[in-house]
Order: sequence, then structure tokens, then C-alpha cells
Amino acid sequence: MWLGAVALGLLTRGMMFAQCIPRLAVVVSVLFLAGASRAAEVAQPLYALCGAYAPEMAALKREFGVDPAKGWTRSVVKGMEFWRGKVGAKEVILCRTGVSMINAAYQLQLALDHFPVTHVLFAGVAGGTDPALQVGDVVIPEAWANHGEAAYLNEDGKGGYVRPDYLPAGRENFGMIFPTGTNITRAGATDSAEEKGERLELIPVDPDLLAAARRALPKLPVLKKSGRIVTVSVGGNGVASTVFLDNAKYREWIFRVWQARCTDMESTALAQVAYANRKPVLIIRGLSDLAGGQHGKNPIDANELNVAEIAAHVLHRVLDEMP
Repeated sequence: MWLGAVALGLLTRGMMFAQCIPRLAVVVSVLFLAGASRAAEVAQPLYALCGAYAPEMAALKREFGVDPAKGWTRSVVKGMEFWRGKVGAKEVILCRTGVSMINAAYQLQLALDHFPVTHVLFAGVAGGTDPALQVGDVVIPEAWANHGEAAYLNEDGKGGYVRPDYLPAGRENFGMIFPTGTNITRAGATDSAEEKGERLELIPVDPDLLAAARRALPKLPVLKKSGRIVTVSVGGNGVASTVFLDNAKYREWIFRVWQARCTDMESTALAQVAYANRKPVLIIRGLSDLAGGQHGKNPIDANELNVAEIAAHVLHRVLDEMP
């Protein structure tokens, strides 16, 4: 008798379990789809499109059609404004880095900390240091140096300078200024910063973004500044530091030492932050002036908006080449 009762109980529980199986399958399916959806969101690239100051941001907003009526959303983090939207099927966020190295480093890191940025692209103006280039031309360097990362040394009374033991022989000095390179600790380092830091004189940009820029070049329309067709080129080096450069002799030294095609006040900081965070970065600079190579007063004020618009258009075409 009791065996029959046990058998009946097992049978009943088995039937109840069988009835639960379809429900469990539904729950599992829902959870799986939700997880896949979240994974797809994570996998979707988010391109940070950056400028440093008002003319560059105005050019970017105009080029990419930033408008709340078109689905763009504005947010503010610690006083910094961000605009998020879509360019075609691509997710983008417009970021202002601020002028000069410290602002640029801080504000880009702020963006990386608060948004799931996967790529950093910058478009703005710079001073031309390559004597082959003219105002309006656009350069997309493959590496960036900080010409202000240096030791300032005393004269030794014999026509030279007193070099401290820690400072190895390096690039040519400019008077008392001896360039040294930048020490960087990258994301993923497991030991102390001192052990994992690497000293770089040139910080590379992302090779895939450089390849996209090269693909974009032959597809660009004719771009003009003051009636002249401007050149757009990929490669070479750029430099930056906390200096608005408007001095012919220092300009010549920068070109001689780094073969720098342009100089500005943010790019190397942006490259360093992106490199440290292992984020692909590309920086596009239109030449608003010649960094002291001109005759008379520096013409940046007359050129910055128009040249920023040219650089923003080139950035748009590079973005088109990205997946």
C-alpha cells in the first residue's frame, strides 16, 4: 500500500516538474536574449569626436548636425558639456577637451570615465611647422611628442650646459632646453607604476584609424582655403605643449628635431591619455597659422573657424570609413 502511495507521489511531482520545464525554458530564453542585447550594446563602438575650444566645437556641431530635434541628447558632467547622438548608424559623443595640455588630459579622462568610449577622434587647428605646408592644409600625424617635456639646464661656462646624471644624451637642445620624453603607465599594468612605466619620445596613434584616414583621402572633395586647394596628408609627426608657439627659430628647431609637421597645445596630452587607457586615437589638424613662420602678426584669429571646418569635414570622412 505504502509503495503505491510513494509511486503516486513521485509520479505527481514528475508531472509538476514536466509542466515547469516550458516555463523554465521561457525564463532562460528571456535571460539569454537580455544578455545578448546587453552584449550587443557593449560591442557597439562609441566614437568620441573632440575639439578644444569654441571655433572647433562650432565646426564639429555644424559638420555632424548636432540638434536635439534630430535625437541628440545633451549631458553635463562636472561642468563639461557632452552631446550624444548618431552619425548614420554610428554612435558618437561630442566632447570639448579645453585648451592646453592639462585641460585636455583631464577632460578626455573625464569622458572616458563617464561614457563607454571606444575610439577618440579629434579635429581642430594647429600651427604649421613643416615649411612645405601652408595655412589651410590638413595633417594627420602618426605620432606625437611633447616638446615641452624637458630639462632646463645651467650653462657650464665653457659654451655648454651642466647635464645631471639622470639625463641621458638625447635629441638636440634649444639653448638651455633639453627634451626628455614622457613617462607613461598603461592600463593593465600589474606592478608598480615605476616598474611598468615606459618613456616615450613619440606617442603613436592607432594604426587602424590611420588606415581609415588613408582610405578616406582619395574620396575627399576638393577643399579650399582663400581660393587655394588645400592638401590633406597622413603620416609624419606632430608636437604639442603648454605653449602657443609664434617664434620662427623655435619653429625651425621643432621641425629639425622631430620633423614635426604641426604644433598645438593639446594633441600629445590626448594621445597620452588614449595610449594609457588603450583607446584608439586619431588627431586631425588644419593649419590656422605657421607658428611664427609668417611675416608680421599671427593670423590664427582670422583663420581658426574656417580651418576648423575643413578639419571637421576630413574627420567626418574618416569616420565614414570606420565599421
